[in-house]
Amino acid sequence: MKPKSLRKILTKKARKECFLQESSFTKNRRAIFFTILAGVLWGTSFPAIKIGLNYVDAMLFVFLRFLVASLVNLMAVVVARKIEFKFSNKRLLVFLGLSNGVAYLLQYIGMNYTSAAKASLFVNLTAIWVALLSPKLIGERFGRRKTFGVLSGILGLLLVTTNLSFSLLSEGQLVGDLLVISAGIVWAFFIIYSKILVKNDKGILQSITWILPMTLLFMLPFVLFSVNSSFSIPIEGWLAIMYTAIFCWVIPYYFWLEGLKHISASTSTILLLTEILIATAVAVILLNEIITLVSAIGAFFIIIAIVLVSSRSNQRS
Repeated sequence: MKPKSLRKILTKKARKECFLQESSFTKNRRAIFFTILAGVLWGTSFPAIKIGLNYVDAMLFVFLRFLVASLVNLMAVVVARKIEFKFSNKRLLVFLGLSNGVAYLLQYIGMNYTSAAKASLFVNLTAIWVALLSPKLIGERFGRRKTFGVLSGILGLLLVTTNLSFSLLSEGQLVGDLLVISAGIVWAFFIIYSKILVKNDKGILQSITWILPMTLLFMLPFVLFSVNSSFSIPIEGWLAIMYTAIFCWVIPYYFWLEGLKHISASTSTILLLTEILIATAVAVILLNEIITLVSAIGAFFIIIAIVLVSSRSNQRS
């Protein structure tokens, strides 16, 4: 082979490798952007829920939110011609719908009594509960970093919940805190068993589409206990329902899934910490919520805990 021909081949190969590297880098940056955007939108959901609860009963609010989200998501899947009625793991789908419904009911009822900023922290503690439950449920190893992460999370939880003032024990706020914390624990089961679904089910997007209606089926009996009627909800209440359904579920969930195509789940979890920052900032600005020094220190310990249990190296430990 002539030297010129060899140089041409090597040049083409180098250009191709460079293009692939650029393409991978662009996809990675796009995935990071989508994930952060999902975190920002999810962060606004906590103040939006807090505002909406002034106009709508918690049980009716969460039911209508998921009804709207289900209809919008279903329409999107139908328009994209990706809807299928064949799916495996039916029992697992039922369990995921049930656990999702329980968690959301606990969160909404609890947010009647606690702040939006604290709720965002407690919900994101799910990463800690997943770290604790995974070794028992799916055999994941529990390394030293996870141990430090869990201890840091528990310390942060204690500081944020009590603010080192145990007079809260006589107030409804502690009840609200415990309900939202319980929601995070239930979501840990949802996340762990979703991992099993991802491994065993090729049609994961179809499965996720059908989790929403199953969530609604579980919520339906609780609507009977609602003190509101959908006909008596003011425009402010409907705006909160529509916003949280579309901009805090359908759209960010799509962004999150798009991001997961090109970045790891651990990276995604850390990027989604923007959710806490946005929720806290919006709550302080719009709801005049007060962040004390003790609760700020507790929030710091919780964020450190989430980073530790979600780090990539920890996934192999």
